[in-house]
Amino acid sequence: MALSRKLASEAIGTMLLLAVVIGSGIMAERLSGGNDAIALLANTLATVGGLYILIEVMGPVSGAHFNPAVSAVMAWRGDLPKSSLAPYVLAQLLGAMLGAGLAHLMFDLQWLQFSAKVRTGWGQWVAEVVATAGLLLVILRAPAGRAAPMVAAYIGAAYWFTASTSFANPAAVFGRMFSDSFAGIAPSSALAFVAAQFLGAGLGAAVHRLLGGRE
Repeated sequence: MALSRKLASEAIGTMLLLAVVIGSGIMAERLSGGNDAIALLANTLATVGGLYILIEVMGPVSGAHFNPAVSAVMAWRGDLPKSSLAPYVLAQLLGAMLGAGLAHLMFDLQWLQFSAKVRTGWGQWVAEVVATAGLLLVILRAPAGRAAPMVAAYIGAAYWFTASTSFANPAAVFGRMFSDSFAGIAPSSALAFVAAQFLGAGLGAAVHRLLGGRE
C-alpha cells in the first residue's frame, strides 16, 4: 500500500483520537457539575470506544499506531520500514494538533489554545513509564485480531490505575498541549512525559522479548 495512504490513515486516526479524548473531556467537565470522578469516567468510556473503533478502521491501512512510541518500537523490530518512521511521527503530530482544534471548534471554543494544566512529579512520570510499557506489551502480545479490544480495554483501565491518567503517547501529549481543557497538559510538563513514555516503550519491548516473542 502506498505510503501516502498510510500517512493519511495515521494523521486522520490520530486527529480523531485526540478529538475524542479532548472533546469528551470538555463535554464531561461541562456536565459533571464539578465532580472530577464523573468527568474522568465519562472521558474514559468515550476514549475506550473511540480507540477501539479507530484501531479496527485504520489498522488494515497503516497499523493504527497513532503513537510515535509505538511506531519507534515497530521500526526497531522491523515491522515498519525505518524510512517510514519520521513520516509516521510527523503525520501523528499533525493529526494530534488538528484533533485538538477540531474538538474546540465543536464546542465553540478558540481553535488554538495552550494548556495551563501542570502535570509533574515522580508519581506522574513513573505512571507514564508503566502506562506505556503496558501498552506496548499488550500490542506486541495480543493474539491475532484481538489488538483493538485489548488495547482499548488496557487504556481504559490505565486511565484509573495510573496517577497520570495514562497518556502513554507522545502525540497525545503534543496535541493536548494545545487544549486548555480537562484533558490538557501544560507545555512545561510535556518533555518529561514524552521521555517517560519512550522509556516505557523500550521497557515494554524488553519484557516482551524476555517472555518469548509472539509474532
